[in-house]
Amino acid sequence: QAVVDFERLSEHAAAFRGHDVGFCCLGTTRSKAGAAGFIRVDRDYVVRAAELARAGGCKHFVLQSSQGANEHSRFLYLRVKGEVENLVQAVGFDRCTILRPAVLLCARQEFRPMEWIAQRVLGAVAWVFPTAYSVPVETVARAMVASVLQPGGGKVEVLENEAIHQLGKA
Repeated sequence: QAVVDFERLSEHAAAFRGHDVGFCCLGTTRSKAGAAGFIRVDRDYVVRAAELARAGGCKHFVLQSSQGANEHSRFLYLRVKGEVENLVQAVGFDRCTILRPAVLLCARQEFRPMEWIAQRVLGAVAWVFPTAYSVPVETVARAMVASVLQPGGGKVEVLENEAIHQLGKA
C-alpha cells in the first residue's frame, strides 16, 4: 500500500509500476469539494492515475463511474463522469472496464442527509426491483474483481447497474 499526494501524483509514479490491473473508485462530492474540486478529483486525478498506471505497465483498468454518465449532460456530476470515461479509454489500455452503478448502498462515516434518505427509500424499493435503482458497494467490488477474472467483452466494456448485479453475484 502506498500513500500518494494527488496534487503531486507524478512524484509517485513508482507506486503505479508493475501492476497488470488498476482499480479506480476515486471520487468526492460537489458539496464537499466545490465544483472545481469535484472536477479535479473525479476527472483530473483519475485520468492522471490512469496515465501513470498505463506508463507503469498496467494492461487492464477498471473504473467505477456512474449510471447516466454522459459527457454532454447538463448536470456537472454526470458530465464529468462521462468525460472521465472517455479520457480513461483514450489512455490506451489493452482492456478497460467501466462500471456504471446506480445509487450506492453503503454505511458511511459522514452523514449526508439526502443520500441517507435516498438509501432508505431505494433500499426498500430494491426488495421489489433489486437491480433498477441501487446496488450495494460490496456487489460493485465483487463485480470489479470478477470483470478481471473473466474473458473481456472487447477492448472497452461498459457494465450498467443490472450487469453489475449479475457479475457481482457470480
